[in-house]
Amino acid sequence: MDYATTAHAVHLLVYHLVWCPKYRRPVLVDGVVERLRVIVAEVVAEHGWQLAELAIRPDHVHAFVRCRPTDPPHLVVRALKGRTSRLLRREFPALRRRLPTLWTRSYFCASAGNVSAATIQRYIEAQKGV
Repeated sequence: MDYATTAHAVHLLVYHLVWCPKYRRPVLVDGVVERLRVIVAEVVAEHGWQLAELAIRPDHVHAFVRCRPTDPPHLVVRALKGRTSRLLRREFPALRRRLPTLWTRSYFCASAGNVSAATIQRYIEAQKGV
């Protein structure tokens, strides 16, 4: 991945996000999976993000989303989980019957980039002497 630029910043900010259906029920199957892919792609495009990778298992979702520095992870997750829950529950009534809400309230988020933590620590250490 290449660095992106804005008027005042150069950045490479990619979030690895994971979220699960309520009670970790294996409901992400068949038509739900395909529709979930489409909705996630729409949300990502609307916000100007880039979807580097998307993996959907029956009981959880992994998304690798490239964002701007002005996009905090909790808002990225809220946009993805909110829209997908609303539309999937509307289009697949069985989801409404099986679960009080589609997603759990929790999620996992890790930032990822082209350098390791050790590289960053060495860089910061080197700056102390400057």
